[in-house]
Amino acid sequence: MAQTCSFTLLTSSPSDPLPLQIRAKCEVNTSSTCRGEGGREGKSAEIFVNRSLALEKIRCFGFDMDYTLAMYKSPDYEELAFELLLDRLVSIGYPHEILKYQYDPTFPTRGLVFDAQYGNLLKVDSHGNLLVCAHGFRFLKGPEIWNYYPNKFIQRDDMKRFHILNTLFNLTETYLYACLVDFFTNCSRYVNCDTGYKHGNLFMSFRSIFQDVREAMDHVHLSGCLKEKTLENLEKFVVKDPRVPLLLSRMKEVGKVFLATNSDYNYTDAIMTYLFTFDPRDKVQRPWRSYFDLIVVDTRKPLFFAEGTVLRQVNTDTGKLRIGTYTGPLQHCTVYSGGSSDMVCDLLGVKGKDILYIGDHIFGDILKSKKRQGWRTFLVVPELARELHVWTEKSEIFEELQSLDVLLAELYQPLDSGSSECPDISSIKRQIQNVTHKMDMCYGKMGSLFRCGSRQTLFANQLMRYADLYAASFLNFLYYPFSYLFRAPPVLNLRGIFQDTDEAEDDDD
Repeated sequence: MAQTCSFTLLTSSPSDPLPLQIRAKCEVNTSSTCRGEGGREGKSAEIFVNRSLALEKIRCFGFDMDYTLAMYKSPDYEELAFELLLDRLVSIGYPHEILKYQYDPTFPTRGLVFDAQYGNLLKVDSHGNLLVCAHGFRFLKGPEIWNYYPNKFIQRDDMKRFHILNTLFNLTETYLYACLVDFFTNCSRYVNCDTGYKHGNLFMSFRSIFQDVREAMDHVHLSGCLKEKTLENLEKFVVKDPRVPLLLSRMKEVGKVFLATNSDYNYTDAIMTYLFTFDPRDKVQRPWRSYFDLIVVDTRKPLFFAEGTVLRQVNTDTGKLRIGTYTGPLQHCTVYSGGSSDMVCDLLGVKGKDILYIGDHIFGDILKSKKRQGWRTFLVVPELARELHVWTEKSEIFEELQSLDVLLAELYQPLDSGSSECPDISSIKRQIQNVTHKMDMCYGKMGSLFRCGSRQTLFANQLMRYADLYAASFLNFLYYPFSYLFRAPPVLNLRGIFQDTDEAEDDDD
């Protein structure tokens, strides 16, 4: 039987930095629900709820590997990727001077949009309204923004022009766009134009810069150079946590566990061996493959959630694929390559709603598994730890903003539609702008991942729309019993009235 739970409603006021309204607390065992390693309590150990989910109904736990099971150390990993990207661009003809740039983790945030027409990095809300606009490292203000975007609005469905940078791997790409625009804008050899730069008879558009950076990203990830550098120093680049095998062992006791990663077998084996080996002198090591009922590499997500690819077996001795399509039953500790999400359900004998899939990629892991297969979803958002820390440490700023909102409301309190007087709110508006800017800068130069002032970002909206649960780490499951009911109470708006099917079904149970 699911444990009864109480819930605290977190409002979506400007003083609340999180996009989610629900914080779950277990009445039965509050001492462990939100308790971290070594008795550490705090919000970063919590799991947040978008749609109700009864954990006891989950028969199968699925995992991505990169940035989920295997967390990369920031900013070391991003610095490595950034250096490799610069080297690649120089090798195809970009000026050597760009090598002077060093990765700055305080600048980029996920969920930004690159405008391939004007070279701007944009922070937008779910409707395409502009929240922040930067050209290189220069943040544009009112009149400049209106020149580029007359309504301070973009058509997000124009996929050829606007490119969303949603993943953790995109952080270095985001920063690189800013560096290149900064370099060419300030280099005397180049003439600035609206849509790019001129150098003699040559014209380099922002669109061509985008294409070059994307090619460099593909090269760094597909050629294997980033993986090789990572494997050369796993201790520097990969987080190792003894709680990982502990949690997977517990999950395997109550259900099935599978791994579905886009990485190849050799890289996956090296990373997972590192994660699950804690004393090299111990001759009785449990193989990492034994923690999973099914292991699939080379999945090519999001294609994996559609038609998929040919399912093959991997020879774990050589890392090579066996010839032919695999058509047999599930074999213990066997590693497969390719396949599809339908194949996962068939081999494990489960339905879509039986699966809770845990990943870090909103599009590749969460959106597609939710929309195409009906899997329940858990989004790993490492930035949450920082967001929650700022929220706690800078609470006086949020309280100040809330006080200004109250003061603004009081000025209008005695007025109605028949009032002719107009209160002077110019001073309060300036104060709100100043406090909002101060609040945003606590998170970094591009502000919070989830909001800009009181307005939610595109990333926050997508998270709320597609992730049933989310947290800073999947390890937060350690602090919840597997009988736990993650309950999302109704909210007082249309979104709460028109609940989706998933939530309605769970509420009836």
